[in-house]
Amino acid sequence: MTPITTPPDGTADRRLDFWRDVVSRSFVPLEALPGDCSDFRAELRTARVGAVQVSVVTAEAHRVARTRRLIGSDAPDVVKVSLLLAGHCVITQAGRQAELTPGELAVYDTRYPYALDTDRRSRNLVLMFPRAMLRLPERDLRRMTATTVSCREGMGTLVRPFLSGLARQVDELESVGTSRLAENVVDVVGTLLAEHAGAVPDPGDEGPALLTGRILAYMEQHLADPTLDPDRIAAAHRISRRYLYKLLAEQGETVSGRLRERRLARCHGDLTDPALAHVPISAIGGRWGFADPAHFSHVFKTAYGISPREARALLSA
Repeated sequence: MTPITTPPDGTADRRLDFWRDVVSRSFVPLEALPGDCSDFRAELRTARVGAVQVSVVTAEAHRVARTRRLIGSDAPDVVKVSLLLAGHCVITQAGRQAELTPGELAVYDTRYPYALDTDRRSRNLVLMFPRAMLRLPERDLRRMTATTVSCREGMGTLVRPFLSGLARQVDELESVGTSRLAENVVDVVGTLLAEHAGAVPDPGDEGPALLTGRILAYMEQHLADPTLDPDRIAAAHRISRRYLYKLLAEQGETVSGRLRERRLARCHGDLTDPALAHVPISAIGGRWGFADPAHFSHVFKTAYGISPREARALLSA
């Protein structure tokens, strides 16, 4: 999709008015207010992948606010997740403030008022999707809104390069993205948020939804380990293998299917990452648990409709 940029001419106030209309049509109705900037300019790049909207917003200092007046009875039930790529911003909701520096993210719920403030030129990756896709209990979502989540440790070290890759490829996503990719994006974010929400040590004391989130986060953290199997996953969470199967079945998944899907997503991300163009395709498959190159090529093509070699060729297309 062609980037939307503020007009090169006119006053800063007129450009801000233009931007207010852009973000309100692209996301949800919002106010746009001036910040400490004499020459406001902004750019929006956005793509739709399944039910997920992926956007990269670059803008000078300003504020966008979702006020109570703008939230109608027919407001869409969607959440937004912002990963700060450059600059500095503060997200305010429910009496809390998440101050983000590059490599940190926050989730906010569009059903309730919120504000996002930048005090300098900043760049954000913004994901917007139906709340139901997040599979996070309502109490945990309320607890998580407008809290700073670091992508420099734990699950975040896996999530950050994946989301940064989406930001780099936003202009091509609509042509190569699929509904499965959209689900993977939300699952990855959901596992990070579940980890950040805090895991109760005794799984007998936590609800199935939170336990499932912990299990998915654990699987994501250990994808590169070829010895990861149902017995090890169950033992790590002090549950039976049968109960493990039951929890994932309630999500419409199997353990082996989940591992294969997430490993393939990692392979896809590496194959389309310019920084890894020198790494042999077989090595990328091996890195994520596919020791047999022929088997890797077969399952990759089944999942994405193109071979690993064709996926890599998109870098030079």
